[in-house]
Amino acid sequence: MKLKLIAWSLGITTVMTGGLIGLIYLVNLPYPMIRRPISKVAPLLLLPSYIEMDHNYREAIAHVEQADQLINNVSSFDDIKLGEEKVKLAQKNLDKLPVWFIGYEPKRYCEMFSCSWQFTIDEFEVARKNIGRMEAIIFQQKNAFNTYQQAENTLQQAKQTYQQTTQPEQQQTIILNWQNALDQLQQLPSQTFAATLVNSKLDSYQRDFQSVTGTIIEKEKTNTMITAAKNFSLSAIKLCENPPNSVDKWQECQQLLQKAITRLESISKDDLGYLETQALLAEYETNSSIFKLRSKAEKESVEALEIAKKEIQSLQEQFANGVESNKRKLFISKMQGNIEQLKKVKPGTTTYNEAQELLKLAQAKVKEATN
Repeated sequence: MKLKLIAWSLGITTVMTGGLIGLIYLVNLPYPMIRRPISKVAPLLLLPSYIEMDHNYREAIAHVEQADQLINNVSSFDDIKLGEEKVKLAQKNLDKLPVWFIGYEPKRYCEMFSCSWQFTIDEFEVARKNIGRMEAIIFQQKNAFNTYQQAENTLQQAKQTYQQTTQPEQQQTIILNWQNALDQLQQLPSQTFAATLVNSKLDSYQRDFQSVTGTIIEKEKTNTMITAAKNFSLSAIKLCENPPNSVDKWQECQQLLQKAITRLESISKDDLGYLETQALLAEYETNSSIFKLRSKAEKESVEALEIAKKEIQSLQEQFANGVESNKRKLFISKMQGNIEQLKKVKPGTTTYNEAQELLKLAQAKVKEATN
């Protein structure tokens, strides 16, 4: 009988306990039509909800503060990632707080128990805004860091590729990519961690870039001078490629070559392309000397022919009626002088053929006078 009584008592207790637990579970469901009436008549039954709210609120505030410290005092990208995790946790904590319940029922809880917080709608909104602000900062930090990594990879690749490339068009493309990468690094928001990393490297990056671009500019300058010199040389060769030429033409060709030489001489030992310049300079100076000699030969040949022609014409006029025996030696001597003068006319000159005809005439006259 006693056992039955005990069993019956335990059953009643279990049912009552289960019913109480079920009632507490029911009244703590997150619905305003249940909680609000209970909070007015039996707020103690909402103790689990108050405790959960207290826990989530404390956790949210703690996570927000931790995230704020990490984000505003970044020493590595890991701080940003950890700060992002803390923000997500804080957001989860706030999401578990019933907004419609805030500012009303917690007052009763705080009247019954000592609260270390004053949780109001305003505080809730401030917490939300802080989380939103930090999410924006994290988004900016992550974007800036991704841009930093991509730009630095592009920059390093451009630097390495440029050293291995000899094609001008490819080098130009690499330079443009290099410049774009530098622009991206310079445009990083100054308040981001990525910008802090760049500040210590940017001067070095710019020096490397300026060194390369400066070399390109110098090379282009040298190439421009070499091209101009080649053009002047080509013009000179074309102008005088079909000798014989007059003195004026040889001198004009020599002047064109001198312009080519002057441009090559402006390239110093420190300039790129100096060795190529020296090879061209030696070639052009040799050609200039040849033109100078040809011009001199042409001038001397013209002068020799003119002298011989005048002397021969004078002799012909003087001895138009024949050479008398007592003047034969004088005639032969003067004609021999003209022959020697005509022999001074060089082959390859404009006067050579005419000089050869006069030479035959003079030789014939001497032979005639000798006989």
